[in-house]
Amino acid sequence: MSGHCRMVRQGYEPGDCMVEMPDGSFKPACKGTLRREGDVWCRLIRAAHLSRPEDYFSIYQSGCNHGCLKCHSWDFSRKYSGFWASTDELAEMAAEYEGVVTVWEPRERATMFHATDLCHHCGMCIVYGVRGRLCPRKLRREQVILSPQGYGPARNIVSFTGGDVVCQAGFYAEAAEKIKRECSNMWVLIETNGYGLTPENLDVLASGGVDSFWLDIKAYDEDVYRRLCGTTNKWILKAPELIVDMGFVLEVLTLYIPGWVEREQIVRVAELLHDVDPEIPFTILAFFPAYKLTNVRSPNLMEMVSTYLAVKDAGLRNVKLGNCHVFAKSQRDWDTLIAIVGQETIS
Repeated sequence: MSGHCRMVRQGYEPGDCMVEMPDGSFKPACKGTLRREGDVWCRLIRAAHLSRPEDYFSIYQSGCNHGCLKCHSWDFSRKYSGFWASTDELAEMAAEYEGVVTVWEPRERATMFHATDLCHHCGMCIVYGVRGRLCPRKLRREQVILSPQGYGPARNIVSFTGGDVVCQAGFYAEAAEKIKRECSNMWVLIETNGYGLTPENLDVLASGGVDSFWLDIKAYDEDVYRRLCGTTNKWILKAPELIVDMGFVLEVLTLYIPGWVEREQIVRVAELLHDVDPEIPFTILAFFPAYKLTNVRSPNLMEMVSTYLAVKDAGLRNVKLGNCHVFAKSQRDWDTLIAIVGQETIS
């Protein structure tokens, strides 16, 4: 496998990228869920639709270069699942989606982070004709539409999510170039673990017109990272500086996993980002049991709030808490959360 690995050829170690095929065998994700048909890249896709709470068109990919124990998409990121789509077909999907866009974002807002500035997806404005408690009151009723995952706006962003083979940068560059060609005003975002964001690959991605990255830094400590994800994070921790220096839009998230990734590690990530740019948007996401970590509890309210305050003390200016329903279990919890961190902090 390593002889064919693009990462190995660049001098990096391979990821934990074996994907279970329909016959029970295993192949590297770049071989089992990505292929060339003539001069065109094709990708195995589980689904593609307007997603919530991101409020953009998400392309859910099968196959991944990480083997995360807590993966919420393991049923298609670790297993062959879905249908094949060429980069031409992905561009056609993006163009069709552009026809229903209700919010046109500038490039610097081509992120998940900024979605909850606009809407909290309760649907009350549509169903009951009144605004919900957390509503930012920035959208007109006609800008809120129904998607397979609920109510919200449709923003002019196309995202690659689910599995991650950004180590094969040529596919994403080709897809981005064709999306930009077929659409009039769409941004291309990649949700990524950062494993494939080497200087060489970033150059390729830039050449295709990729605009932004939602970088999931899963742990700061390398030993924890390797146990959690099956590979190293050595160059992943260098990715924020490279991304910003090359002019991409960057947002970062880290998952609070009790016993694995807690306040100390999350603050270290925040400090790293602060050294690059204190304005980088950062989301602290609450873990909930999944895949091979079903025996690990979710964080509680005080753990999340204290981590948020510590990250703010580290100097980051744009910080939000995500999956708040996981740790805010009662109205009293919500009142406490809003009183301490403010309504605008809730993602």
